[in-house]
Amino acid sequence: MARVPLSDAENLAVGAFGGIVETCVQMPLITFKICVQDSRALPRSIAGWYRGVFANAASLAPITAAQVAVNGAIERVITNGERGMSDAEQIGCAMAAGAVSSALYSPVDLTVIQQQKMGLGPGGTVAAVVKQGGLAKMWRGTVSCAARESIYTAGYLGLGPVLTNKIKEAQPNLGDFASSVLGASLAGTFAAGLTHPIDTSKTLMQSDLSGSKFTSATHALSETYKTGGIRALYKGGFARTVRICGAFFIVGNIREYAVNYKNANLTADET
Repeated sequence: MARVPLSDAENLAVGAFGGIVETCVQMPLITFKICVQDSRALPRSIAGWYRGVFANAASLAPITAAQVAVNGAIERVITNGERGMSDAEQIGCAMAAGAVSSALYSPVDLTVIQQQKMGLGPGGTVAAVVKQGGLAKMWRGTVSCAARESIYTAGYLGLGPVLTNKIKEAQPNLGDFASSVLGASLAGTFAAGLTHPIDTSKTLMQSDLSGSKFTSATHALSETYKTGGIRALYKGGFARTVRICGAFFIVGNIREYAVNYKNANLTADET
């Protein structure tokens, strides 16, 4: 049965809030992943672990908002608000939304990576990057970011909800919370496994602004594999997997709660 979808404004608000909460809760995992991938020393202070959190949260909020909003817009086009989405449609719709969001997300990732490397504030980091290579340098690594985000978004807006519903149907005694944790964890682990080599190559490429080591993400991927094998491609994989599972749970549940709240209120008004 079709549920009344969120409006564009509601999707934007839900996505922005979810992105802020997820980033603030899990920033140490993001820092750990970047340091391990780039073979950098780990921070020695709380401030170091959270360096870049405001830039990341402030920038990630509109990105997650865009992902959720674009996903909602595509969903309305497919169903015309008259039916529910099939599992394949839900996952494909989310994948498209993720690919679109990479135009916004890639500069954010690059800023956070360079901010932790340079030890500057967000504005100073952007200024230094632009001074070194022009404004276009901010979009270094966008193609690999698009590949990563299409799979990532397909996970938290598509596969995660699909698996959660399947688990609820198969094991109704588990309850909504446990089913949601399991669904998010399975989807998050799957998405992390597929995307981590892409994320590693993107991180290395964006860390090497001059291109002296890596001319492209594909070059970074092949060189990393040659020197360190498959283990090198999965550096920081555990921290990123935990972070993704947490993100899927947090953002997915915020969105589901918003949809359920809206539909419950509409039903109450009708009665």
